[in-house]
Amino acid sequence: MDYRPYFSVLRKTSLFRAMDDSDLDTLMGCFCPRTRRYARGELLLMAGYETPEVGIVLEGEIVAAKPMPDGTAVVMTHMGPGGVFADVLAGSRNKSPVNVTASQPCLVLYLPSEALLRPCGAMHPAHLQLLHNWLETISSKYFALDLRLELLCCKTLRERICRWLLEQRREAGADTFTTSLSRAELASYLNCDRSALCRELSRMQQEGLVELFHRSFKLPAPERLLCLGRDVRTGEPN
Repeated sequence: MDYRPYFSVLRKTSLFRAMDDSDLDTLMGCFCPRTRRYARGELLLMAGYETPEVGIVLEGEIVAAKPMPDGTAVVMTHMGPGGVFADVLAGSRNKSPVNVTASQPCLVLYLPSEALLRPCGAMHPAHLQLLHNWLETISSKYFALDLRLELLCCKTLRERICRWLLEQRREAGADTFTTSLSRAELASYLNCDRSALCRELSRMQQEGLVELFHRSFKLPAPERLLCLGRDVRTGEPN
């Protein structure tokens, strides 16, 4: 397969950051990756199983959800093109804590963990850069998980919503932003009932705290949310 049409996507990933076409050509030749297409709802990785590969989303969208003892599942993250999964499992015998499912039809590139961890004899500088990027990626995911735990520890649903809104605002760098999450998926992410989420968002809109446009949100007065989501790592947008 010719991977060049996807180089622009690969450069968006945390693993291949700061690499040019020559670097990517070299690494694809070393890794001998494979690709696979998935239909919506198809399982990519099952919780409780090991995987010898790191996955990168080239097209479409996936969702990672942790199954709970009562049969429900808590959404941990959504990923579109450039999303990387199973990277924290590489090189270990640890089993996946989440189910990874295609939330939209998708194309995934799989890199063998063994090849990632053990550079070939040529010791290409690009491979050393990738290992450096990998360490940064794992560190970033650790802090993202910490933020997720902080959100779930909030005592009220409104606190969780405020924290989530402020974090999305920080990432977007603007008071208006769009999410890929449906209301049902957002409810799962916030660990609440969909109807309870919709009721609370409606109340917040009536109070002028947020404006809702399907999957887009506008925060007319973000400072009013800060008292309820004060510990979120906020930053004033430029």
